[in-house]
Amino acid sequence: MAGRALQALPRLRALNRLQVILQHLKMSKQTDSTAEVLLEKKGGAGIITLNRPKTLNALNISMIQQIYPQIKTWEQDPETFLIIIKGTGGKAFCAGGDIRAITEAGKAGTKMTQDFFRSEYRLNNAVGTCKKPYVALIDGITMGGGVGVSVHGHFRVATEKTLFAMPETAIGLFPDVGGGYFLPRLSGKIGYYLGLTGYRLKGRDVLRAGIATHFVESEKLPALEKDLIALKSPSKEKIADLLNSYHMKCTIDQEKKFSLDEHMEKINSIFSASSMEEIVKRLKQDGSPFALKQLETLNKMSPTSLKLTLRQLREGASMSLQEVLRMEYRLSQACMKGHDFYEGVRAVLIDKDQSPKWKPAALEEVSDEFVDNCFKPLGNDDLKL
Repeated sequence: MAGRALQALPRLRALNRLQVILQHLKMSKQTDSTAEVLLEKKGGAGIITLNRPKTLNALNISMIQQIYPQIKTWEQDPETFLIIIKGTGGKAFCAGGDIRAITEAGKAGTKMTQDFFRSEYRLNNAVGTCKKPYVALIDGITMGGGVGVSVHGHFRVATEKTLFAMPETAIGLFPDVGGGYFLPRLSGKIGYYLGLTGYRLKGRDVLRAGIATHFVESEKLPALEKDLIALKSPSKEKIADLLNSYHMKCTIDQEKKFSLDEHMEKINSIFSASSMEEIVKRLKQDGSPFALKQLETLNKMSPTSLKLTLRQLREGASMSLQEVLRMEYRLSQACMKGHDFYEGVRAVLIDKDQSPKWKPAALEEVSDEFVDNCFKPLGNDDLKL
C-alpha cells in the first residue's frame, strides 16, 4: 500500500507542476487569446487589442480597468514611443459600451452605474491627454464607447469598412464619452446633426466629417501596423509621415462625394437653433424630403435625450475635455435614475420591438427645470479627473 502511494508521488508532483503552469498561463492575460483585451509591447509600440468579437468588442468595466493603467504605464516608459489600439474579428473596432451590463446594474441599484461611467470617462480623458502618439485603427463598426477610446487620440485611421455613429438618443442616453467636446468642434453644425439623429457615416465619409485623420484600405492595416512597430524611436511627425504615405496611396471612394454635402447648408441653418422645439419648427418649415426624414428620425428618439443632448453640445462647444467629461458624468447619473434609458435598451437591444414608450412622450413635456437639474453638480460624487 505504502509502495503504491510512493509510486503516485511523482505523478502528483507532475500534476501540481501542471496546475502551477496553468495558473501562470491564466495570469498572463496579456497574451492569452481568450482575454477580453490584449496588452502587448512590440518594438517601440504598446498595442491594445479589444478582443470580444462576439459582442463586437463592446467595452466592459474590466477591459476599461485594464487599459487605463496600461496607457499610464506606457506614457511613462521611455522605450514606448506610440500606442496603437485596434479590435479583433473583422466586423468591429468597438461597437460601444456594455450597455446590457449597465442596465442590469441600474435595475439592481448597484454602484456599477457610477463605477462604469467614472472609469470609462477617465479612460477617455487618458486618451485625450496621452503624452505618447496614440493611433486608433477604427476598422469596422465604431460607435459610442468605441468612439471614446479613439476620437480623442492624435491619429484615427478609418477604412472602407468603418461605420461611425453616436446612436445614444435612440436608447434614452446622450452622445457621451466626450461627445460634448468633439461633436460641436466638427465643421458647421454636422456634430449636432450626428449627435441628435444618430446618423451613420460610412467609409471615407468618416474622414470627410473630421472624425478620422487618415483613410487606409482595410487589408493594408496589418502592413501599416508592422511599419509603425518598426519605426525607430519615432517622433509624432515621423508617425504622421508614415500614416500620410499610406493615406495618399489609398484611392478607394476618392471620387465619391461626401454623403451630407448637398444637405450641409440645411444642416447648418436648422441645427444652429437654440432649442429642440425650434429645430423641429425649422424642419417642418423647410418641408424638403431631407427635412421630413430628419423629423421622422427625431420623432423616434427620447425627447428627454434630445433636450439633454442639445444643451450638452451647446455648452460643450466652449468647455475643455475635462469639463465636458464632468458634465457628462452628471448627465449619465441623471439618466441612470430616469425612465427612458431602461425603456430604450429594452426596445432596441432586449425585446427588439423598436417601439419604446418614452416618458415624457413629447418635447414640450420635458421642462427646462428638469433639464437644469440633470446638469447640477453632484458635490463629492462629481467626477474627479
